Amino acid sequence: MHVNRRLYTNGVKLFDLLLMAISFAVSTLTQYHRVGSFSFAEVFKISATVGDFLLFMALLGIWHLLFSWFGFYVSRRFAASRWEEIWDITKATTVGALVVAVSGLMFHPLLASRGFVVMFWVAATLSLVLSRAGIRAGLAYARRHGRNTRNMLVIGTNARAVQMVQRIQRKPELGYRVLGFADEEWRGMEEFRKHGHSLVSDLDALPTYVRRNVVDEVVIALPIRSYHTFASEVASACEQQGIVVRFQSNIFDLKEARQRTEELDGDPLISHESTISDFWGLMVKRAIDIVVSLTAIIIVSPVLLLTALLVKLTSPGPVLFVQKRLGLNKRMFNIYKFRTMVVDAEARLKDLEHKNEADGAVFKIKNDPRITPIGGFLRKTSIDELPQLFNVLKGEMSLVGPRPLQVRDYELFEVHCQDWQRKRFSVRPGITCLWQIMGRSSTTFERWMELDLQYIRTWSVWLDLEILAKTLPAVLRGSGAA
Repeated sequence: MHVNRRLYTNGVKLFDLLLMAISFAVSTLTQYHRVGSFSFAEVFKISATVGDFLLFMALLGIWHLLFSWFGFYVSRRFAASRWEEIWDITKATTVGALVVAVSGLMFHPLLASRGFVVMFWVAATLSLVLSRAGIRAGLAYARRHGRNTRNMLVIGTNARAVQMVQRIQRKPELGYRVLGFADEEWRGMEEFRKHGHSLVSDLDALPTYVRRNVVDEVVIALPIRSYHTFASEVASACEQQGIVVRFQSNIFDLKEARQRTEELDGDPLISHESTISDFWGLMVKRAIDIVVSLTAIIIVSPVLLLTALLVKLTSPGPVLFVQKRLGLNKRMFNIYKFRTMVVDAEARLKDLEHKNEADGAVFKIKNDPRITPIGGFLRKTSIDELPQLFNVLKGEMSLVGPRPLQVRDYELFEVHCQDWQRKRFSVRPGITCLWQIMGRSSTTFERWMELDLQYIRTWSVWLDLEILAKTLPAVLRGSGAA
């Protein structure tokens, strides 16, 4: 089985490199469409120098490393959806195309042309996607017909173990044949047998069963706290016999967290994440923040200068209001706003606390006596928040994200909030978010927190773009502005 696996993997690696070579050749030929007709002999003479050959071989090596890094050659029986596989391929070929472009700038002008890079990226992506679809379909067909199967033994009979087996049995394309369960008698065994399940071994006889039967994989689904020593012994025995050991990583029974495996100096670490963890999506989000904030600062610079002048002329004090706010994971930063209140506004807050009209850990009152003559207009139009574009450019904030809270408001979390509401601090705060397009300051505190968490759960780059597109109309209407 292991020999067949190695042969299959090596075959796929060679096939991938062949596809890259074909994509490279097709992309090269497209650059000579203006030359006219030429023979195959002439094609091979084009720039066929030793240096070009070495460059091409180096690129093949880099592509191989990229494909390995993106997980092309690990077992994908339990792989994610077809779309996630396509996304992995797209990321790998995009990086590969960038490597080609950089190599072209350094060594070969042809490789640096936009036409060549785009054509190579399209050809490489399509060929890999189609080949993987074909391989996936072929393996699924073979596994449904009893080929390329693996025998699995499940140790444990709790509900999670049974549910996992049921999911596997609903997907014959995975190619698993469940031998059965191994466990000792416990109070849940009667319910286990009611559903037609049975034991193939008890825990005492398990070592003998594994030695005498064909077992490719063992899944440990025992309670970790009470069976840690036994589970360790089973895992060690399986390691000695070359049997794959699996266990369900969500040992804490978390409801929303996603699991991710990493390594630290060769030691595996299982991460449980319940916040945004899409690396490439976050990179795109940051790129949008930089481009949009910088462009907006340039475009609205006359408005910034005029507003600064009006603030200075209509009330004594500084133009900008700088305040400590809580950012990503409660890191403190200085937020910038045009000053809309009198200089001693924060000192006068204690005298107005009893008039607070907002629920939860925020302070809001209509007709706040601390607002300057022009402050109301600046707040109504959200012009007072334009300096926060500099916070976005510095990376302290994002264009879209939960609103950064004041220190005073966060301290009141101890009174008004639960821990689940603190998840809003696990992402970079923003100028606008769902609350901005769904009522702004007229939204209740509880609803505000729920919208922030909804944003985190459903985040995507497209959601950010949708919120940005809807924010401007909401601001122009002045809906819910304080």
